[in-house]
Amino acid sequence: MAEATQRRAAAARPLSPHLQIYSPKINMVMSIVHRITGAALYVGTLLLAWWLIAAATGPAYYAFVSQIMGHPIGLAILAGYTWALIHHALGGVRHFVWDLGYGFNLFTVDAMCWLSLLASLVGTAGIWYLVLGARGII
Repeated sequence: MAEATQRRAAAARPLSPHLQIYSPKINMVMSIVHRITGAALYVGTLLLAWWLIAAATGPAYYAFVSQIMGHPIGLAILAGYTWALIHHALGGVRHFVWDLGYGFNLFTVDAMCWLSLLASLVGTAGIWYLVLGARGII
């Protein structure tokens, strides 16, 4: 009887702490975002391949794809892809530094996370400033 009671008591309590105990920290959020941007890069790379195939197919199809990509929604998707690419790359650099055994101080971890987020946003804004400027939009 005592063994069955112990099994029920063990089953009633959680196996590990979850969101009720842990509040999101920047390094936790950046880990999740790193995984999401990695998945988003698959879709963006398919769009890039579509554009390259259109360029190889001929001027008419290339114009069609360029018109879709040049629409404001297409530009927003491309801007998101740009951000995901930069953010994921900077996250990879951050993980590489950790793999080398550096930057495990909590202040350094948080600083690297915030810096990679800020750099990805500034880098994306800079690239799109140049793109939109070249297109004569701004």
